[in-house]
Parts: sequence; C-alpha cells; structure tokens
Amino acid sequence: MKRILYFILAIFILLAWSSCRKDFDFSPSTGNLTFSKDTIYLDTVFTNIGSSTYNLKVYNRSNEDISIPTVRLSQGEASNYRLNVDGLPGKQFENIELLAKDSLFIFVETTADIQTLAQNSLEFLYTDAIEFDSGNNLQKVELVTLIKDAVFIYPDRDETTGIIETLSFDIDGDGTPDETSIQGRFLEDDELTFTNEKPYVIYGYAAVNQGDVLTIEAGARVHFHANSGLLVTNSASLQVNGALSTDPELLENEVIFEGDRLEPLFEDVPGQWGTIWLFDGSQDIDINHATIKNGTVGLLVDGNQNDDKLNIRNSQIYNSSNYGIWARASSITAQNVVINNSGQSSFAGTIGGRYNFTHCTIANYWNNSFRQFPSVLLNNYVTNEDDVDIPNDLTEANFNNCIIFGNDNPEIILDEISNGSAAFGFKFTNCLIRFQDTNNNFTGENYNLSNTDLYDSCIFNSDPNFKLPFENKLMIGDDSAANAAGSTVFSIPQDILGTTRTTPPDLGAYQHETFDED
Repeated sequence: MKRILYFILAIFILLAWSSCRKDFDFSPSTGNLTFSKDTIYLDTVFTNIGSSTYNLKVYNRSNEDISIPTVRLSQGEASNYRLNVDGLPGKQFENIELLAKDSLFIFVETTADIQTLAQNSLEFLYTDAIEFDSGNNLQKVELVTLIKDAVFIYPDRDETTGIIETLSFDIDGDGTPDETSIQGRFLEDDELTFTNEKPYVIYGYAAVNQGDVLTIEAGARVHFHANSGLLVTNSASLQVNGALSTDPELLENEVIFEGDRLEPLFEDVPGQWGTIWLFDGSQDIDINHATIKNGTVGLLVDGNQNDDKLNIRNSQIYNSSNYGIWARASSITAQNVVINNSGQSSFAGTIGGRYNFTHCTIANYWNNSFRQFPSVLLNNYVTNEDDVDIPNDLTEANFNNCIIFGNDNPEIILDEISNGSAAFGFKFTNCLIRFQDTNNNFTGENYNLSNTDLYDSCIFNSDPNFKLPFENKLMIGDDSAANAAGSTVFSIPQDILGTTRTTPPDLGAYQHETFDED
C-alpha cells in the first residue's frame, strides 16, 4: 500500500513541477524570425481564377518560446491574398505562439480581378507582403503574382436551382435537337473567331452550332477547365489556322490547347480537361500548326468515314490520359503530326474508317501507370450491350514514311473481327515500327511482317534515336534508323519545323539533327 501511495505522490510532484516550467512562458518576438523564402512568387493566374496554395515556413531559431504580436497582410482586408496560419484562415492574426527551435507553416493563395486592378491592361503584376510584428521588430515576406486577363466562355447556371446549362443538338441526324448531359453552351456569332489578343478560358463545352464555323487564328491560346472542351456538332466546322513559328524553340504562332492551370507543376500533367470532340456530322475540319496537350482525349473524331472529315498537319498531341487521337468510323488525313505520351493508344482507329498518315511520329512513352494498348490500334467492329460484335469496314489505314514506336512492345495491334464480315484494309510503307513477338502471341496474315502487300520496305525494332522521348522531344538524331529510310513517293517537302527534307527523306515528322553533347 505504501508503494502505491509513494507512486501517486511522485506523480503529483512531477505534474506540479512541470506546470511551473518556463517552457510555456512566451516572450514577445524581437524581430529575429527567419523564413524559408524572402519572396513568394505565386505563378501566373487568370483573372478571377484562384491560384494554387503556396507555403512559407517561419522559424524561431532562438532558445526562447516567443509570441508574435501580429501576422498580417500589408493591405489588410483589402488584399486579394488569403492566409492560413497554423490552420486558421484570415488576413490578420494576433499573438501567434512559436516554441523555441520550432517553426510554423503559413499558406498563401490569391484570386484577383485584373479589371479592378489595372484597366486597359492584359497583364498586371500584383504584389503585397506578409508583415510580422511592427515598429523596430517589423519583418516582411513579399508576395508577387502575375495576373492575366482572358476571354471567359462558360454555360449559364440557374440562380434558383443551381443547375448548369446543358447542350441539346441533333445527334441522330433526324433534324430534331436531342438533349444531352454535356454541360456547356453554343458559341454566339460574335464568338466564332478566336484571336491571339487574349487567351480563352472555357468552362464546360464550347459548342459550334449547326452550320457555323469556328476559326482559331495563329497564336491563339485556348485553356480548358476540368471536364471541359470544344464540341463541333452536325454540319459545323472547325478551322485552326496556326502558323510556323520563326524560332523552332518558341510556339508564338502555333495555336495551343491546354488546361487552365498555369503553374509549372501542371505543365505536363495528363487529363486536366476533356477533349476536342468532332461529332458525327461535323465536316471540313482543318487543323494546322497546333499543340494539343494534357487532355483526356486530344481529338475525339466521330463518323463521316466516307468524307474528308479531318485534315491535320504540322501538329503535336501530348499527355492525353486516354487517347491522343481516337477515331470512330471516321476519316483522317494526317501529315507531319507527332503524338506521344497517351494512357491508352496514341492513335486508335476503331469501328473501321479511313485513315492516311504520312511523315508522322506516333510514339508512346507513357510512364504514369500500366498501359494496356499500343501506340497504334486498329479495329473494324464495336461490341454492343448484348456482347455482339457489330462490323464496319476499315476501308484503308495507310501509314507512309512514319515512325511507330514506344516503351512497350509491340506498338501496333490489328484487331480484325473474327468472322471476316468487314473489310480490314491497312498497309505500312517505309515505316520504322517496334514489333517483337518472341512468344508468337500474334498470328495470322495481318502479322506476317514479310508480306510486302502489308509491310513494304519497313524497318522493325531498330533505334529511332529520339532526343528525349519521355519529355515529348521526338526529334531524331544522327544515329537514327529512320534516317534516309523514306520513300520519295510520299515525301512532304518540309518537316514539322519547316526544315527542308533530304532525298531520300527521313521517316517521321522531323528531319534528323545533330544533338548537343550535353
């Protein structure tokens, strides 16, 4: 019993002693705080769109527990910055306690209206500061953000129900509008030309109505919010008129489609937005000198397989979380096109169709997850809800002077309907292809690589000598197996960068170059 009493007494004494410790006596700050950075640069944002959250670490390197009398924004409640100090949101805080040799986190974000801050300007450098204490103990950390003006396109929202406007248009070609669940709105007549004066930021799907033509001029920048994109409906058209840049390292004259997050962290993140959807019945689509990046599907191309639906030239499609180009019973002519880094296939020509690719580099160096499909997938059927295969002719799929490669193997799959009820026309001519089938998993005449009616003058499994394929730099070097391996019959005079091709030409979208040693 005595032992228990002694034990309880010892605990009581220990608690009494600890309650008198000086550790919890906080002295006023003396202006000797240190910081993880002296200026926080919040990356460029569009007006009225919130930034990412940035952090600042504040250190008390002294041996004393201190209390910081005030932590506040210089502009106070009028500031467009917002703070979170140790989990508490606000713009001014008092008596922030910080233990000896300890630190605290401050999180910073901003949303600002450029029209309020700087009239008649497309960009505005917005600044403020976080102030710690005052008078002789005052310390500051500067805040800097570049805010850009933009043209915003978004659907209406019902003020009572909160329901966002959805699109209705003729889907089945019977002349009657069909309701859809796609959030978005049709472009007005005065919105059918996108210029390079301001970037465009699109929420939901910006749709081109029946009979209308959306023209996108050289140098235009189109940014999509999550789950957003362009939709070109029946009898509508899209003309993307990018131009060759004067400096190969710059994209000032190209048309660029990407997400609306401008921070470097999001520069190459796949799946940030939806797709450019060329709906069944859309027509005369022409895309020249465009870069399409970071979408779910770069181009979704439906129907019109007997027409010249899509003509795409001198363009690049990168970082698509599903497909670079997904064509369904459609028609595509592609020249000097580069596709890379797709979660499924870089090009999928499904449910038949008609496709002609010349001097294209169709690669896939996806490394974000497991990839089930090759760089190029062709098939001539679709499986319906009853698990029945519905055939449709693959009239032609010609790949001339192309490179088809990647970090998987094989990089082509030819999925023909088993009963032979639909045409499956394809041919690879003067192409460099990755296809190794050491386990004989791919049999049948479609995979007879010695059949010159299907594979004419092709090279298999040799090194394309890409510059930096995992960084979407698919230029080829001096040691490429693609050099001078092309046919002059299909040669296009200039490559995607405007470089004159040699005779015989190199394969793919680029004429080879000498890489710097570093």
